[in-house]
Amino acid sequence: MSRTSHPVMGTALDTLDALIPGLPRMRPGEVWIVGAGPGDPGLLTLHALSALLQADVLVHDALIDPRTLAMVRPDAVRIFAGKRGGKPSTHQDDITATLVDQAGRGFRVVRLKGGDPFMFGRGGEEVAALLEEGIPNRVIPGLTSGLAGLSAVGIPATCRGVNQAVFLATGHGAGRKPTPEGIDWSLVARLGQPVVLYMAIKNLPHILQGLTDGGMVADTPAAVVTSATTPQERVVIATRATLLETITRERLEAPAIIVLGEIVQCRTTLNRVVTHTAQEMSGS
Repeated sequence: MSRTSHPVMGTALDTLDALIPGLPRMRPGEVWIVGAGPGDPGLLTLHALSALLQADVLVHDALIDPRTLAMVRPDAVRIFAGKRGGKPSTHQDDITATLVDQAGRGFRVVRLKGGDPFMFGRGGEEVAALLEEGIPNRVIPGLTSGLAGLSAVGIPATCRGVNQAVFLATGHGAGRKPTPEGIDWSLVARLGQPVVLYMAIKNLPHILQGLTDGGMVADTPAAVVTSATTPQERVVIATRATLLETITRERLEAPAIIVLGEIVQCRTTLNRVVTHTAQEMSGS
């Protein structure tokens, strides 16, 4: 059955209930699939915080900030379920089996995933498996790094007069021998809209070749944001033609969001406006 509630965590949960009456409570044997956002614990939703305070068991991804993990009760069980491209990873079937097993034992289970559970996060697969086993569940959306990470560094996903759409894609499965359902990158380029790429560093040469074949010009602005919204965050500006060289020279590694398009140029304008406003406020 459910583990004993911790007094401090119980007080925090009571405070949340007082601020927002009606926040849902987890039931024994229930699984919540929770989005942790792009990294900064301050960007958790209140529903996500509520879930962490209630969890008996936390099954979490690799890139969750330690400060976020510390929000669970001290007596809650933490189970690592990290999946990292090119590195030893927990198999998805094992993750699902863990969720089913822990819920079957009567625990309140939180499956904590980086970003949003349904944005390239296999949240849909996990929910489908839980439903098949008859396990009650709830999905708590999270801020996805492809949008929140860009906003945090001053790159707007859409900007009036620049674009009316944005293309979000994963770089997984974009190798030299793409799967039948793979993305036609030359077609993406012909859309003429900004492209935001998740998990794309490994397969970036193939992606860029396809974008080039589709007509994306060499001086198209590009940016790489690594470890968005965390103390390790880095922002590097390049162009489509210099992007690969820049990533190698700067030794940029995952987790990273890559964006190509004129919205990258908006960062310079916005930074200039923010700096000017700050100077006015300080009287300088």
